[in-house]
Amino acid sequence: QVQLVESGGGLVQPGGSLRLSCITSRSFLGMLEVGWYRQVPGKQRELVALIRRAGTINYADFVKGRFTISIDNAKKTVYLEMNSLKPEDTAVYYCNARPNVSMNYWGQGTQVTVSS
Repeated sequence: QVQLVESGGGLVQPGGSLRLSCITSRSFLGMLEVGWYRQVPGKQRELVALIRRAGTINYADFVKGRFTISIDNAKKTVYLEMNSLKPEDTAVYYCNARPNVSMNYWGQGTQVTVSS
């Protein structure tokens, strides 16, 4: 079992910044994938950013140049730095960890609201 706890969401004005954090009950080292997803009501959950075991990072086109994903293995925490936020970034953001192809864990989510 892997427990994931997100934090850092909130209300921010357009153009503002937030940093989301996700702490895990076990190390992210060696995991197949670690990432952030988001979901708005009535829509499917979508990928925001992903770090693969080999170290490659993928971003959704709609966040490239604005969001940065990173891992601090000593703190067992994955971060999502979000800059230049737009109203359309409003969503519940979820942390995801896949230790291997047959295991998949989600956090409880943290709400991000971008509004003036």
